[in-house]
Amino acid sequence: MGRLRFALALVLAAAAGLGGSWVGAQVHHVVGGDRGWDPDSGLGAWSSRRVFSVGDKLWFTYSAAKESVAELRTRQEFESCDVTNPIRMYTDGINSLSLDEEGSRYFASSKAESCKNGLKLRVEVKPKSPWEIQTVATSEGSAIALAEGPSSSSNVRLRVSWIGAGVLAVVSLMGF
Repeated sequence: MGRLRFALALVLAAAAGLGGSWVGAQVHHVVGGDRGWDPDSGLGAWSSRRVFSVGDKLWFTYSAAKESVAELRTRQEFESCDVTNPIRMYTDGINSLSLDEEGSRYFASSKAESCKNGLKLRVEVKPKSPWEIQTVATSEGSAIALAEGPSSSSNVRLRVSWIGAGVLAVVSLMGF
């Protein structure tokens, strides 16, 4: 019985250790929700209900004929709606960008008047905590809602890890 418990503990530890190395969730944030990048979308209230983490994606949706999005360098540019020297302009009507590192990111309408009327967004990107990853990995509902589909290489690694864990369990139970 002691050998069985040891084998089970070993299999669980191996599965958890191997499985956690490629588990990662991305949250896709559609800026402004259903209204998108729009002066009436209430971006301040929308963003206050969100947690932005490293690895997440922002999606901007807007009418390219009427609007565009400027990513600004500093908080001062953001607060004053100075869109004259942006880091990058998004002009396609639908844009996706990855939040690859911690820190503040600033976005504003490229039209200063729209920016002054509230069409701007400050995003504070937090580190992805191990707890968040474990929650996604162990909660089927969260995994479906938040996790990006596995790539073919991670799918192979997943199968190999489960096969390895199964072989390890059988060998342990047989007493080799």
